[in-house]
Amino acid sequence: MSNTTLVEEFEAYSEWRNRLAECVSNYRQWLNREDLNDSQRDLRLQQLIDRLAEDKLHVAFIAEFSRGKSELINAVFLSDLRQRLLPSTAGRTTMCPTELLYDPAKPPHIQLLPIETRSTNATVAEYKSYPEEWTIVDIDVTSPDSVTLAMQEVCRVKEVDSGEAQQYGLYDPEHPDASVGAPQDGKVSIPAWRHAVINFPHPFLEKGLVVYDTPGLNAIGVEPELTLSLLPNAHAVLFILSADAGVTKSDIEVWRQHIQQQGKQRGRLVALNKIDGLWDDLKSEEQINAEIDNQVRKCAEQLEIKASQIYPISAQKALLAKINGDQKLLERSRIGALEAALSSELIPSKQAIVRDQTETEISEMLGTSLGLLQARRRGVDEQLSELRGLQGKNVDVVDHIMAKISQDKEVFERGLQQFQALRSVFSQQSVKLFKHLGMDMLRGEVRSAREDMTKSRFTKGIREAMNRFFSDVDTHLNEATVQIEEINRMMEAMYKKLNQEHGIQLVSIPPFSMLKYRKEIERLEATYNLHFNTLLNLLTTEQYTLTSRFFETLASRVVSVFEVANKEVETWLKSIMSPMESQVREHQMQLRRRLESVKRIHKAADTLGGRIQELEQMGGDIERQMAGLEEIDQRLRQALDAQEDPPAEAAKAA
Repeated sequence: MSNTTLVEEFEAYSEWRNRLAECVSNYRQWLNREDLNDSQRDLRLQQLIDRLAEDKLHVAFIAEFSRGKSELINAVFLSDLRQRLLPSTAGRTTMCPTELLYDPAKPPHIQLLPIETRSTNATVAEYKSYPEEWTIVDIDVTSPDSVTLAMQEVCRVKEVDSGEAQQYGLYDPEHPDASVGAPQDGKVSIPAWRHAVINFPHPFLEKGLVVYDTPGLNAIGVEPELTLSLLPNAHAVLFILSADAGVTKSDIEVWRQHIQQQGKQRGRLVALNKIDGLWDDLKSEEQINAEIDNQVRKCAEQLEIKASQIYPISAQKALLAKINGDQKLLERSRIGALEAALSSELIPSKQAIVRDQTETEISEMLGTSLGLLQARRRGVDEQLSELRGLQGKNVDVVDHIMAKISQDKEVFERGLQQFQALRSVFSQQSVKLFKHLGMDMLRGEVRSAREDMTKSRFTKGIREAMNRFFSDVDTHLNEATVQIEEINRMMEAMYKKLNQEHGIQLVSIPPFSMLKYRKEIERLEATYNLHFNTLLNLLTTEQYTLTSRFFETLASRVVSVFEVANKEVETWLKSIMSPMESQVREHQMQLRRRLESVKRIHKAADTLGGRIQELEQMGGDIERQMAGLEEIDQRLRQALDAQEDPPAEAAKAA
């Protein structure tokens, strides 16, 4: 038995994305076939196709220990395996943050990052670039025992001195209850691994699902990447409580510090697990349901949310019911309501993001293609008008027409000098823009902040270094915004000038805003203020180490934001210059063809009829191309707008 709603929603989204990628690929092939492509457009289309193919859906499961989080992942996504993929036993199971995904380029295996890497300031993301730092455990997917043994490795713990545990941020002698393991004989039990990546061939994972299994407050606190990157960027976050424990103090901390403070984002759900613990054969179904409802109300009051936002479930019974095909038990587990909420929150919001991004980029390229064909048609129409006007005229008239075209060509070529000057200024403006967004600049800011923090281990000095870092980043973003506006004004003026003087088609400059990058930097700064300004008030050596690790993670996130900004700015700059370059080349070509036609007619009047026939055929070809482009446009619109069952013909080749 499977989760019908979620499976169907996920399948529909995956098929929609594949159809859209196929339509974009058809457009690219059509451009090449009709000789309408160029290297820049071809590269952008290939990047768009690759993005659609590599698109991922990220779901994070968060809970304190023993809330049944791993079992819920098994029940929701992995029940068709007919076994537990993620280990789920009494006590603490998932000891380190775990990613569950599938990369077909790699064999099934588990990558494990040793806990000792926490003694450095390097982030998990950085370590992913160095596979030699990870321990690899191979998985034989044909052997259930092999899978079980491999998965148990994720749960492995080790005994270390309390001092070593403190160094890793896993033990605090002032708050031993908040530590991973209680000290015994001077030893502390800690996870053997800092992070795990499970590469496993499952249908959901093969279609782009990525599941994060995140253990409790302690892991979130000592791995700033979870706070700064994983949780805010997950398309859905599922927070799990336990019906037998209710809302504990640590649950409240996780909720308030790491989920609620993210704001009213879509896809933030709460599950109250283990309701089967309230099932009592001596009570009626109505009494049991009333007790569950009462527990839900209490949890909602403590989390300060509506009771309707909490989904009572039994993950263990749901998994058992799915494996055994027990529909009655499945209904009693109440997993269906949570799955329906998860699919309605997760997939439509992700589809809207992909649709908007694709539509913006593809619309601009379709518009450029149409503008190019319209320019060609105008050129052919002008030539036909001129040549038909020459029929029956004497040589003097032909000379006059040829002189006029030559003059137009000279005027346009003088205009080309202005265009080349514009390109030079455009290049200079682009260089100025990247001075404020460039990675060398940003790395310099990170290096400066790091040095200032190292020089001063006092609270005031560290806080000043962090605040100065954010202030400098904000200044660069402001300067980049000013530069973008300057480039916009310059390009709009040049398009208008070329339109007035040479008939070049006016193009609407696609807007580019720095708002989303500014918002992400503001979010990172808010997280810093929330979590670490308080910490700095009581700065100790261990806390300084954690603060340093936090700064490195924060800096890594800022670098990632700027890397995305750089790529998108490069794409934007190409999108505003490429249509102008294409039209200028086309206009120049049309002038040469007109002059060549009249020259040929001047030499041999009997070629006039033949040339008119050639141009009429060219006009027919252009009309065919425009009809083909319109059909491609319609199919792309159908694919973009499609929900679960778009027309099958939308994916056919043009």
